[in-house]
Amino acid sequence: MPSNKKPDSQPRSVDNWAESFTGGLISRRNFFLMTLAASISSQARTHGATLRKDVPRRVLGRTGAKVSIIGLGGYHSGSPDEKEGIRIIQTALDSGINFLDNCWDYHNGESEVRMGKALRGGYRDKAFLMTKIDGRDRLTAQKQIDDSLRRLQTDHIDLMQIHEVIRSTDPNACFRANGAIEALIASKKAGKIRFIGFTGHKSPEIHLQMLKTAFAHNFIFDTVQMPLNVMDTHYDSFEKLVLPILQEHNIGVIGMKPLGGGVILKSGAVTAQECLRFALSLKTNVVVTGCESMDNLNQALEVAQNFTEMTPSEKQALVAKTEKLAHNGQFELYKSSIMFDGTTRHPEWLG
Repeated sequence: MPSNKKPDSQPRSVDNWAESFTGGLISRRNFFLMTLAASISSQARTHGATLRKDVPRRVLGRTGAKVSIIGLGGYHSGSPDEKEGIRIIQTALDSGINFLDNCWDYHNGESEVRMGKALRGGYRDKAFLMTKIDGRDRLTAQKQIDDSLRRLQTDHIDLMQIHEVIRSTDPNACFRANGAIEALIASKKAGKIRFIGFTGHKSPEIHLQMLKTAFAHNFIFDTVQMPLNVMDTHYDSFEKLVLPILQEHNIGVIGMKPLGGGVILKSGAVTAQECLRFALSLKTNVVVTGCESMDNLNQALEVAQNFTEMTPSEKQALVAKTEKLAHNGQFELYKSSIMFDGTTRHPEWLG
């Protein structure tokens, strides 16, 4: 039935509109305060979105995956207490870092357990998850792969790497019959892992040997992880010897030890920010750095979010400052000592 109510002859006043909209439950003054607050909140959100800088991403070589230029080191996130370690991991993911590093042996597996807890509640979908195994034979490697999947509470790991290729015997050990590479290939076929790589910190010659052994077996690694920093360029250099081979074959380049485990900073020649920016300015796809505190993480995020590549003159200035300090490896103890060699201290991890 048509309504007999006449339409308003004049537009309703703001007073009447507000009263009608709110059912008469709030005053005109309160309505305007609510409207003003909503407007300010909206402007703040828009302004914040404008100011926020994302962490840049690069394609990880032949994998095609896009990863943050900074990756979060798994060993260091296992160093503070569990609550703080989880907070660091989740804050990194919320802030745009998506590359997570870990290893089967870090803190006797606790680093993986902690990261698995951090990846609950939807965080796994934000992460490109990498971990490493020590086993050199198929059975040991397969057990460690399955241990890592269980600890990390996931059905697949994006990148699994052979850890600490630091001995001249490691390449043949991995590629022999019933060697670790068989477990990795089988796990990839089963959908447990997506990509395969290796890592080491001792000698670029051993890295080259590992690559040559793989090529001889008609196998190309998806990624290689190695130290790339301001000291490496002077002493037994991965940058000069290995990096060109990786670029030639489009193998993903994962830089590590940009601060040399903190030892480089003790030289007094460079700052942490300079070290990170230098490593990011090399032909790396991602640089893994350790963050044991929120301050460490915020420092890494600031460098990544505001990153601009160093000019040739800026690089040369840092290289010149570190040349005399780097000649004997005193600030690269992972090369010149066994301090960083977990599998040397624990050969049983190799199988």
